[in-house]
Amino acid sequence: MADENAERGSEWWRGCVIYQVYPRSFQDTTGNGSGDLKGITARLAHIASLGADAVWLSPFFKSPMADMGYDVSDYRDVDPMFGTLEDFDALIAEAHRLGLKLIIDQVISHSSDKHEWFVESRASRDNAKA
Repeated sequence: MADENAERGSEWWRGCVIYQVYPRSFQDTTGNGSGDLKGITARLAHIASLGADAVWLSPFFKSPMADMGYDVSDYRDVDPMFGTLEDFDALIAEAHRLGLKLIIDQVISHSSDKHEWFVESRASRDNAKA
């Protein structure tokens, strides 16, 4: 499958196997009862062995968790319950080492009311984001 995907170029996703991971319910490496990025990294070899070409990662961004992580308050950071940016960098490196592509579920339309844009928009009625 990998050679076929390479030949497709920009259409690598056609016909490939995508394995979705919801971080909260995946592998927990800290013992706090919630899955985390290190747990996903630890299981990537198994996912690759199943014949997956890509991993679709549900939201892991900073969030107040009012909507199970889909209410993102900071798209530039990892929620501490899932780990750190360094943990995410390690996940990317391991995925690429194994030949897996990584798809991040960007839920822009689900931004939290705690996101800085919403906070700023409520600051006054005449600012640029109001």
